[in-house]
Amino acid sequence: MRSVCWLVVLAVGLPGCVTHRSTVHADEARATGAAAVGEPIAVETLLKAQTSWDGEALPAYPEGMPEVTLLRITIAPGVALPEHRHPVINAGILLEGELKVTTEDGDETTLSAGDTLAEVVDEWHFGRNVGDTPVVILVFYVGTEGVPLTIRRSDATGGPHPGGW
Repeated sequence: MRSVCWLVVLAVGLPGCVTHRSTVHADEARATGAAAVGEPIAVETLLKAQTSWDGEALPAYPEGMPEVTLLRITIAPGVALPEHRHPVINAGILLEGELKVTTEDGDETTLSAGDTLAEVVDEWHFGRNVGDTPVVILVFYVGTEGVPLTIRRSDATGGPHPGGW
């Protein structure tokens, strides 16, 4: 599995991040108390990151009541999301399709099913489904109560998008 970098509450990684799939073998399982390969429980780190996919350090968590949100976003073939930014840390895993993410500065990454991503924070960007099938992505947002997950550039007021992405 190719990893890009998305902070996932379950586990999170990218270039500059520690991103790997791990398999627990018997010796390690005994040392850590985890289940070994073939055992009834397996733990796999999909992503672990301190930076977003473009290499920027993730910000410190803000003060206030923590709020975790999980969204399943589906994007039809050929459709691009409006340019937007996220004021909170978020990460995702692409379940289906092919998605290209582009920042205002022209940095790009392309994700395929199974790829993970620690998203850019407070940076204008957009995603486009560049495949022939719908993109389905699970996105985990780690924010603070009352802080929007997404702000569209096109919003005259700079307000949050009601759908959360």
